[in-house]
Amino acid sequence: MREFHSVAAVRASEAPLLAALPDGVLMRRAAHGLARVVAAELKGRVGGVAGRAVGLLVGSGDNGGDALWAGAMLRGRGVAVTAVLLDPARAHHAGLTALLAAGGRIVDRLPAVDLVLDGIVGISGRGPLRPAAAELVSQVRAPIIAVDLPSGVDPDTGTTSGPAVRAAVTVAFGALKPVHALAADRCGRVELIDIGLALPAPELTALGAADAGALWPVPGPDDDKYSQGVTGIIAGSHTYPGAAILCAGAAVAATSGMVRYVGTGRTEVLTAWPEIVATERLADAARVQAWVVGPGMGVDAAAGELLRTVLATDLPVLVDADGLTLLAANPQWARARRAPTLLTPHAGEFARLARPHPEVPSPVADRVGAARALAADLGVSVLLKGRATVIADPDGQVRVNEAGGSWESTAGSGDILAGLIGALLAAGLDPLRAAAAGARVHSRAAELAALGGTAVGAPISASAMLAQVRPAVRAVRAAASAQWQNW
Repeated sequence: MREFHSVAAVRASEAPLLAALPDGVLMRRAAHGLARVVAAELKGRVGGVAGRAVGLLVGSGDNGGDALWAGAMLRGRGVAVTAVLLDPARAHHAGLTALLAAGGRIVDRLPAVDLVLDGIVGISGRGPLRPAAAELVSQVRAPIIAVDLPSGVDPDTGTTSGPAVRAAVTVAFGALKPVHALAADRCGRVELIDIGLALPAPELTALGAADAGALWPVPGPDDDKYSQGVTGIIAGSHTYPGAAILCAGAAVAATSGMVRYVGTGRTEVLTAWPEIVATERLADAARVQAWVVGPGMGVDAAAGELLRTVLATDLPVLVDADGLTLLAANPQWARARRAPTLLTPHAGEFARLARPHPEVPSPVADRVGAARALAADLGVSVLLKGRATVIADPDGQVRVNEAGGSWESTAGSGDILAGLIGALLAAGLDPLRAAAAGARVHSRAAELAALGGTAVGAPISASAMLAQVRPAVRAVRAAASAQWQNW
């Protein structure tokens, strides 16, 4: 499991080390790791280190000092290093002295180089790049390695409000920060350098494939179709029968237990999935261990009554799509619940749910803060969809799933996610773990569908993604098994 720490937590963890170590030791420790990553990147990209060229974009803070010290170390390995100082009077003195002594050059504009180090703004910076820095970055044609984080991206929220760096690689010092999960598309590959910090509990965590695989239900010798969890699906309508097929199909693929379907898409669902037990009326459905309600069900009075009835039970419930629209008009249905409840909105649905609650921040400005605030306000768990999917519990715990791409952004994808997570809820996982594991497998299924055995992805449909759910489950289970064997 990857852990992410806020700027405040990192600064607090650095303080005792800075007090105990001789001046500059911690920076040189970070710079040594940075130089090592740059050298490896040169080898991988251009076949060698000596004789290659690296440019530095240097701001006035510690990140600029890290870049200067790393440049001096790279000079010792035969790399030509040139640096642009955005604020020469405030450049890190010791780092600049070391670079010049090693033969580095200070220039007004970078020449053609193999790699560029972004040391413009550190983790204390906020806001977009200033015009001079933005102009320099716009002229860069070489891959950029960001020092700790891409400049112009908020370290705690991952948001941008103007020009910002887009890096091929980011070298993080001491701890991963929220930006590395929430703005992974700007960070590129993230390399973590250990500088000896003693860190507190993280503010944010992310499951890896092995973590999701370890959580995935596996039938034991005494299990039967009922004990493995019976998932109830209320989805689809005459207008949107596909939502029922996708949602119910994902629940079937997720586990080997049992799926019960309720809705007007009964005929279509049974045609696609004959193993499902289906009925048109909720009163005719036998017992389930968790409900998924909402995808494509409509928002009329009958749909509202179905949702209210399900939320009045003591079973775990996942609410998605049309169910969220109905719930936004009746938030008391969520607040009255004591059983596990998970809402899975995209940005527009989140806005409707949050509209009556001014204390909930905009997810555009702060995805983690927004999800956490809505979860606390309604007393439920919230999964805010996106490339970086954020999952928050009412007690403030947060997980994030960075998909690594946007292949999931296709019609019907959310129906599959709802069915996946619903099956995990029925198997006994709590909403936080079910949502995190389900999101991990969902993104893996999208990736498998997009790649199709090639290195270059292609647009996919939800049906193609659904076909890859079982292979994705196998992949995370295999990762968990390999981790245990290597332990």
